[in-house]
Amino acid sequence: MPGWRVTLSLAGRTKAPLAQAGALRIGGFGGAEGLADYLRAAGMELVIDATHPFAARISANAVRAAEMAGLPLLVLDRPGWVRREGDRWIEVGSMGEAAAAALGEAPRRVFLAIGRQEVGAFRVAPQHRYLVRSVEPVAAENALAQAQYILSRGPFAEADEMALLREHGIEVVVAKNSGGDATYGKIAAARALGLPVVMVARPPAGGGMKLESPEAVLSLLDHARGIPALRGE
Repeated sequence: MPGWRVTLSLAGRTKAPLAQAGALRIGGFGGAEGLADYLRAAGMELVIDATHPFAARISANAVRAAEMAGLPLLVLDRPGWVRREGDRWIEVGSMGEAAAAALGEAPRRVFLAIGRQEVGAFRVAPQHRYLVRSVEPVAAENALAQAQYILSRGPFAEADEMALLREHGIEVVVAKNSGGDATYGKIAAARALGLPVVMVARPPAGGGMKLESPEAVLSLLDHARGIPALRGE
């Protein structure tokens, strides 16, 4: 972004993150107060929340920290996926037991495409056999007894996802409604194969100016006149 000095902050949950432009900071801040202290000390002028739509705690901390530091907050809020003709979605409001219960009582072959942190929620449904895909290994305390694990990083093409679902005899897919193109392949593949998808809704959105794409964020930054408006000036 010409004219801006950018610091990218990563939580540190991925051991080998992809290379990025700009300065890089890895690790937590100690909550909203710690983040606000960092923003002041570093002389930041703007906060951009570009984290995952399901990273509710990080987003909430960004809102509070920006308010405490008196800084404008932009939120990259990509649109969620929308049900299309042929989709067999079972929509649930949260990951937890709601998603596990939606699988039903009868044993099924389940593809968990939800990352690694919430896999343990499916321990309440041990009758199923799971295929778990994540970027990093699932921690031992969250591991499932009847599971096969795949380490892989997207994007994932529809054709490849169809091949994966067929190879493992998957009967139902569990996914978060994260939106975007990089991981939509599994949704399109499930539709093509006539498979149901347990679709977990996003947590409620917080504050900040919401923009739907990186291009929209960059466009606003290119026209710095938008920044005073964010401050209410």
